[in-house]
Amino acid sequence: MAGTKTPPPIKLDELKSKSPQEVVERLGTSLERGLSSEEARARLERFGPNAVPEKEEGVWKRLLKRFWGPIPWMIEVAALLSALVQKWEDFVIIMILLFVNAGVDFWQESKAISALKVLQQKLARKARVLRDGKWQEIDVRNLVPGDVIRLRMGDLVPADAILVDEAYLQVDQSALTGESLPASKKAGDPLFSGSVIKQGEARAVVVATGTHTYFGRTVALVAKAEREERSHFQQAVIQIGDALIVMTIALVVIIVIIGLFRNESWIELLRFSLVLTVASIPVALPAVLTVTMALGALELAKRQTIVRKLAAIEELAGVDVLTADKTGTLTQNKMTIERIRPHPPFEADDVIFYAVLASREENHDPIEEPIFAEAKKLSLESRLAACKVHDFVPFDPVRKRTEARVTCNGKELWVSKGAPQVILELCGENLDDVEAVNKELEQLAQNGFRVLAVAMREGNEGPARFVGLIPLYDPPRPDSAKVIEEARRLGLEVKMITGDHVAIARYIARVLGIGEKILDVRELREAGMREWQVLAEVLTRDLFTAFKPDADEREVRRFVHQVVEDLTQIFEKEHLGTVHRHESEIIQLVEEADGFAQVFPEDKYFIVEKLQKAGHYVAMTGDGVNDAPALKKADCGIAVEGATDAARAAADLVLLAPGLKVIVEAVELARQIFERMKSYAIYRIAETVRVVLLMWATITFFNFYPVTALMIIILALLNDIPILTIAYDNARVSRNPVRWNMHEVLTVSGWLGVAGLLSSFLLFYLSVVVWQLPHDLIQTLFFVKLVVAGHGTIYNTRTYDRWFWTKPYPSGILFWTTMSTAVLGTLIGVYGWFFGNVMTPMGWGWATFIWVYAFAWFLFNDFVKVTVYRYLERRGIVEPSEHPPPPPPPPSRGPGAVPCGRLRGWKAPGS
Repeated sequence: MAGTKTPPPIKLDELKSKSPQEVVERLGTSLERGLSSEEARARLERFGPNAVPEKEEGVWKRLLKRFWGPIPWMIEVAALLSALVQKWEDFVIIMILLFVNAGVDFWQESKAISALKVLQQKLARKARVLRDGKWQEIDVRNLVPGDVIRLRMGDLVPADAILVDEAYLQVDQSALTGESLPASKKAGDPLFSGSVIKQGEARAVVVATGTHTYFGRTVALVAKAEREERSHFQQAVIQIGDALIVMTIALVVIIVIIGLFRNESWIELLRFSLVLTVASIPVALPAVLTVTMALGALELAKRQTIVRKLAAIEELAGVDVLTADKTGTLTQNKMTIERIRPHPPFEADDVIFYAVLASREENHDPIEEPIFAEAKKLSLESRLAACKVHDFVPFDPVRKRTEARVTCNGKELWVSKGAPQVILELCGENLDDVEAVNKELEQLAQNGFRVLAVAMREGNEGPARFVGLIPLYDPPRPDSAKVIEEARRLGLEVKMITGDHVAIARYIARVLGIGEKILDVRELREAGMREWQVLAEVLTRDLFTAFKPDADEREVRRFVHQVVEDLTQIFEKEHLGTVHRHESEIIQLVEEADGFAQVFPEDKYFIVEKLQKAGHYVAMTGDGVNDAPALKKADCGIAVEGATDAARAAADLVLLAPGLKVIVEAVELARQIFERMKSYAIYRIAETVRVVLLMWATITFFNFYPVTALMIIILALLNDIPILTIAYDNARVSRNPVRWNMHEVLTVSGWLGVAGLLSSFLLFYLSVVVWQLPHDLIQTLFFVKLVVAGHGTIYNTRTYDRWFWTKPYPSGILFWTTMSTAVLGTLIGVYGWFFGNVMTPMGWGWATFIWVYAFAWFLFNDFVKVTVYRYLERRGIVEPSEHPPPPPPPPSRGPGAVPCGRLRGWKAPGS
């Protein structure tokens, strides 16, 4: 009301245990008049609009971001250096690589709508509110805490509120909490922003608006995850680039210093150093890796999986924990009858027949819809057509049942369905085996089933007859169990997450083979509740048996269970007797658990975050608004088929087909793509090490330039451009998650680089000391050797921890492209094509020698590679190869083999 003091911000949890009148007083409002216009304006100024702040980056800003950062800087410096030395062909190629890399990444991002924008659009646009004593419709942005609003069936709740009317509401809050069934609400219960009114009409008082709501906190979590987002792929590329840049710059500085001491032309020295730096910078590295992932994205699209972020493919390859949302992901999000329990002499079709008479199909109640579906399955249409309902009393939370008066074939009937204990009380005199029924109910409750009981009687008077029980549950998807088994075969640990009760979660987890260690999510944050529950259980049991010694065990268990449940509810409302756990203890609990129940959006985010802190790569599947923060936070967020727009916008992968089998296929494909990227990274580093170390060593120690600046440029083109086809190469599927291991990558590529350096130095020794060839011919020999040997290196690294002849064999496009460019490089050296004025033709004799020489060192390099890997395996730096490779074949002694002694008098070709 006008003149009242504006209350401080209030959280919904603080008002859970308050009566509606206490809530109204705390918020300084009136149920009769609402807020005044002046007070509403003051509160709007203080609390801000009831909207999610939208911060969308402009197109130009998003585009320019692609040209800012360590990798773009390297490429841009390479382009600048090319322009400085007026090597325009190289400049053009480098710029093409830069724009391709940026363009593919920008295009992928632009395909999707911002998660924040989609979440904001999910809010209601208008609200019915009581202001100045009059009901009026206002823009939802102008709602403030203390506003009295009216909600009807079909409305989207516009803000967090407390129900103040003694009316019965059914509210679908599955998109926010993950509960599979609509929640029943009564006076004093909370209503969450973004949930939908399914039945009823009532007033509520707004408690929180905008980012202070549960919905707003979901958005804030998405925004936080977006800010913190940085893929392991980006980190790996930066690490590789940094290592190469540091090594190259250090060696170039040494070359320049030594050259100046030798009084070499500083202009030519600088020009050569710039060209060497350009050739050494991994210009094509991000482009090759991006194209490889883009082709993988196209392959996934054929399998009805849309990739929203390319780096997610690499992340998926390393995922070792899959956190799967239960409702709508592992289950069908559709209530189904498990197995009807008729009570003799009634049969299953009788139970459904009377249940249908006590229901209304037009209400579209999720509890009643499976009953009508079962009636059609049992062909009860003709039997039901003979009945006419005269009076129907709907369900309410006080009576906890529906009832109807019906005439069937001239006979009057009374039917009712509802909570089992309520129905059993109505049938007390006619039920002689109530204990057996209660035992059945206990077992169903332990398995998490929602149970309806059905009763009937003939006429208007007398006790009712118990007809039977209808257990309801949200069944698993048909392929869920198989997918979980397949996921485990690939080294993935599956954890289930749900907003449902622990008993339901445990039952589904048991059916799917996930495991039975399902935790109430509150156990992660707080300790102490379980101790109080055990104490209450012991005291209640002792007191009950002391005052009622003749009670049977079932009656004792029921009473104890009710007391513990009441105690738990009080603890939850008042936050009594709990202490916060240490983070290390929380992480241990999260790692050991098979799943979590009664989870809210911030809990899902919390679980993913703790798993990541424990060193896990986490994939999260989900379909609701409640999943959006965790989907964004996860290393790979997967929106399943039928997911909300918010979930799709926050996810990295979007499944277009029902079922989860495609996830397993996506993991397998992602691991193949990772194998290609890793083999290329090792290849690129090894080649850079070979070229740069060779140039540094020969210039520093022998004052000899083995190749010219132009040859370096041609070499870079012949090596990098065809290697793009590695994106099409055949690759194995690892049985375990695969990740970037920089120790492994740099060690293996370093040793391969050193092996290549040895082969070059041997060639240098032979050509300069032994054969004393002309300087320009030596440079041509080295050019062809670096081309042919460089192409051979990709066949060493594509099977980086096994012998080169092991499966899978190279793809046709990789083999023929690399072979073609190797032959082209050889022809350039043989005839001096295109560059005859600066490159001395060497003839076919020397060309044959270079190919044989390069192949011999190719075999040696493969031996070095496998030996290094075996050493790394023994040291525990890498995991052992899944399929131990066969030993290398013994040296051939077939026809044409030459004894080693014969080689002593051999003369070089062309000598």
